[in-house]
Amino acid sequence: MPDFDLTPLRAALADLAPQGRTALLPALHAAQSLYGYLPEPVAAEVGRALGVPLADIHGVIDFYSMFYREPAGNTILRVCADPACALRGADSILNAMCRRAKVMPGDTSFDGRYTIERTTCLGLCNAAPAVNITQYDPATQTSGDISFARVAPDALDDLFAARGRGADDFVGGDLNLITVLCGRGRAATLEEYETVGGMQAAKRALRKMTPQQVIDEVKQSGLVGMGGAAFPTGVKWEGAAKAPGGPKYFVVNADESEPGTFKDRVLMEGDPCRIIEGAIVGAYAIGASKIYFYIRGEYPTATERVQSAIDELRAAGYLGKNILGSGFDLDIEVRRGAGAYICGEETALFESIEGKRGLPRVKPPFPVTHGLFGKPTAINNVETLSKVPYIITHGAAAFRRYGTEKSAGPKLFCVSGDVARPGVYEVPFGITIRHLLDDLAGGVEGGKLQTILFGGAAGAFATEKDLDVRLTFEDLRAAGLPLGSGVVMVFNETRDMRDMLLRLTKFFAHESCGKCYPCQLGTQRQMEIIERVREGKMLPGDSERLTDVGWTMTDASLCGLGQTAASAVLSAMKVWPELFGKKKSEVRSRKSEGKGGKKVVAKKQKR
Repeated sequence: MPDFDLTPLRAALADLAPQGRTALLPALHAAQSLYGYLPEPVAAEVGRALGVPLADIHGVIDFYSMFYREPAGNTILRVCADPACALRGADSILNAMCRRAKVMPGDTSFDGRYTIERTTCLGLCNAAPAVNITQYDPATQTSGDISFARVAPDALDDLFAARGRGADDFVGGDLNLITVLCGRGRAATLEEYETVGGMQAAKRALRKMTPQQVIDEVKQSGLVGMGGAAFPTGVKWEGAAKAPGGPKYFVVNADESEPGTFKDRVLMEGDPCRIIEGAIVGAYAIGASKIYFYIRGEYPTATERVQSAIDELRAAGYLGKNILGSGFDLDIEVRRGAGAYICGEETALFESIEGKRGLPRVKPPFPVTHGLFGKPTAINNVETLSKVPYIITHGAAAFRRYGTEKSAGPKLFCVSGDVARPGVYEVPFGITIRHLLDDLAGGVEGGKLQTILFGGAAGAFATEKDLDVRLTFEDLRAAGLPLGSGVVMVFNETRDMRDMLLRLTKFFAHESCGKCYPCQLGTQRQMEIIERVREGKMLPGDSERLTDVGWTMTDASLCGLGQTAASAVLSAMKVWPELFGKKKSEVRSRKSEGKGGKKVVAKKQKR
């Protein structure tokens, strides 16, 4: 093993060491930036500085896909191969890159210059195909990350030199209450945010409202979680506020990783101050003095812009000691993930911040009483927090003027796939799928509509008969469609849905953390059967096995990943039974099996 000069690493760890294990992910990111990978001497030095056993260090490194124990190329190119990018030719780009570097996917070139990887969703589904690049310079011991969108097969020279274009996001819709500053190719400054009324909510909450009044206003607004769980935000805040013990923590969940979802990235890259203001109000409401803003590792631009916004807000007196003369102290820290979809699950995210493998915890106890570091914690996703400033500034009644009685306010939808204008659309709850698809996104391209994947990889398929369903929790639920995180992925009639299903099942098989057997084994078996479906080589009984595996994962998995990993497949078996060697009358339905079906629906809605 070569000798490593650990002097720069020791300098980098000096500020992190007092934090102990909770600084493990930042320390590993810093170490890998210095050396390009994490060999044992480097890992051991990190362990000594933070007081973490070497075995635990290796366990964390191996858990996250963006950390490397073995030498990788000085330029690592990760090509997204999930559905939205696949529709735009991602496989051709990956193959061309591998031919150029003379490697197979996952390998490093003989000269050590390039590593080419097939990766899961990069959150650029609206600007597909996408490539994430990490460049390491051995001479200066520095590295940087960048993601490129709308990559073309004839642009390999630019890719290998880490030159490309950003997302260039399209943002539209019937409303612009929370996206007014998004879609401009840059982040709005604090001054620009204040010009459109920004930071008035923080001033009103801290100067004129008690924490309970803030909570009551949010409860009256009907705001619920926009990451897929739809749990009432005010109820969550009240639970954390009333929980005994301390200190209390507030966490921003920006680990948006599900194929088809990119709204949180657009918000972070376009208007980060709005998200942070919502978190400031939330932290005040529950009595937290520390916010952790956890951003997925594949979002380098979002990470940079959020940190810049925090610096601006701190300089302006919105963070730190005695904010706005209120006597309230609050600080915020950005934590960067390292490639693990499971860390979008709230308790797995806590484990990651604490410097551990991102494995979900058994619930109860729930985060409001035993969350981050075992203390009362409120955690909300980016879109949810972006709505809080409007509620506090204008009032719950103004917020409820949009949407329906049971689905209040505006909603962001991520439209991708075979449409004229992929992008983020802000609309009031209650519009129809047809309006979103035809009037706002410009209609289907490349042929007639075949299907729409609703809710993301853990979603369900809609067809033309569903176009007049209203986009509300209640109407979608009645139609058997999940709202999820707002994914609307469109497929025209030319697309092979067997291939798309295989990509979805590969995603879950890759991202399962392995903590519980139903998910660990079920996602693998599901993927293997779908591989046979795609190849037209189904074995006798495969359809029944696929159904049994799916419902077993749904009923018995520990967290939402396993509980919804079969959702799209089970939906596809109803929509296209012929693909699975069945007639419609032969497809098993949990609803027809009595109480079990009701149990599964309830469990899904809680996610």
